[in-house]
Amino acid sequence: MMKRRTWIAGIATLAVATLALTGCSGGSGGGADAMQAHGPITVWYSNNAQELQWGKAMVASWNSTHPKEQIKGQEVPAGKTTEAVIGAAITAGTTPCLVFNNLPAATGQFQKQGGLVDLSKFPGANKYITDRSGASADQYKSSDGDFYQMPWKSNPVVIFYNKDLFTKAGLDPANPKLSTYTDFLATAKKLVSSGAAPYAIYPSPTSEFFQPNFDFLPLYAAETKGQSIIKDGKATINGQAGYDVANFWKTIYADNLAGKDPVQSDVFASGKAAMAIVGPWAIPVYKKVNWGSVPVPTKSGTSAENTWTFPDAKNIGMYTSCKNQGTAWDVVQFATSKAQDGDLLQVTGQMPIRPDLKSDYPDFFAKNPAYNLFASQTSRTVDDPNGPNAIATLQDLRNFYSKAVISGQGDLKSGLDQAAATMTAEWNRK
Repeated sequence: MMKRRTWIAGIATLAVATLALTGCSGGSGGGADAMQAHGPITVWYSNNAQELQWGKAMVASWNSTHPKEQIKGQEVPAGKTTEAVIGAAITAGTTPCLVFNNLPAATGQFQKQGGLVDLSKFPGANKYITDRSGASADQYKSSDGDFYQMPWKSNPVVIFYNKDLFTKAGLDPANPKLSTYTDFLATAKKLVSSGAAPYAIYPSPTSEFFQPNFDFLPLYAAETKGQSIIKDGKATINGQAGYDVANFWKTIYADNLAGKDPVQSDVFASGKAAMAIVGPWAIPVYKKVNWGSVPVPTKSGTSAENTWTFPDAKNIGMYTSCKNQGTAWDVVQFATSKAQDGDLLQVTGQMPIRPDLKSDYPDFFAKNPAYNLFASQTSRTVDDPNGPNAIATLQDLRNFYSKAVISGQGDLKSGLDQAAATMTAEWNRK
């Protein structure tokens, strides 16, 4: 859980001047000529070890058969956040051709900066994207109906629980009662009161805009059966579902079932927390934990095959400073081919955004049954909304949550109404 957030946030601050050394071309580029041009390109990928392994192998495979269109691959430069690094590079005109680590919530901002290529302008691109990614691709369209990001991979969020700690608390690890809010709270209280663990669960309580993705949003997706927090330009969180989700988490914190202080260590791995909200990336991370997994809870309980969640997706962006966009688009298709998606799945355990994962890769899921829950979840996910003010809107949500839910200040219903109004105003800010 904590490791995933570390990947998002980066590890150090680099001067913007350093970015000038990392782009695939100088200047703004773009236009029809660039879209048809072929030649060498530069790509950035995540600094996560498994993704680096896949990325380097993908680049080597491409380079072996494209001597005149060589890819230079490197990690995203370190910075406060990946989004800040990319935003600064757009301003400086030093972005690479492709970034294999685009946060969907940042797409609108990058698009507004003039940094992203409209992929839909490539011949046949819309068909390729929808054929490869299915109905899930629709949520990654921008307001003009075009794709400025290639849907790539997801990490659908579920509940991991420590079977040994459940046994220690006198709970049945084979049939954990976690599907309804009432059952989840009762189980959480038993875990703590029995002394099995100091905390039942420990979502990060810090204030970054992306933290709702790992507490409020997965449960909101489940409770609403896939509704976005923004619909028709208005925030939706102040309905009954939003109240129920916020009240569930408020109860967790009020009863001291989750910690309120930031921690640097992985509290699930250490046994300080008996549960975690994680994606399939966590399977190799928690090899030493005897864990089980279940979908996120809903107020009244929902069957696994009908439960929605947050996808924790990362997509591919093409940037307008790229001179050889024709090659870049060919690389996008190569990197998201069935063969490369299979390699990504095998190396990282993360889910390529494809509608028929289990039938596309039956051998993988037969040999690795722990991933089956995640594969089945991929078709029922709702991501952050896509717009130029998405990050600021998510920050408004987090500001409300930190005060009203984690700290328990004020009336929850009026706080939700105020937060929804603030989010709506921010979303529509010109």
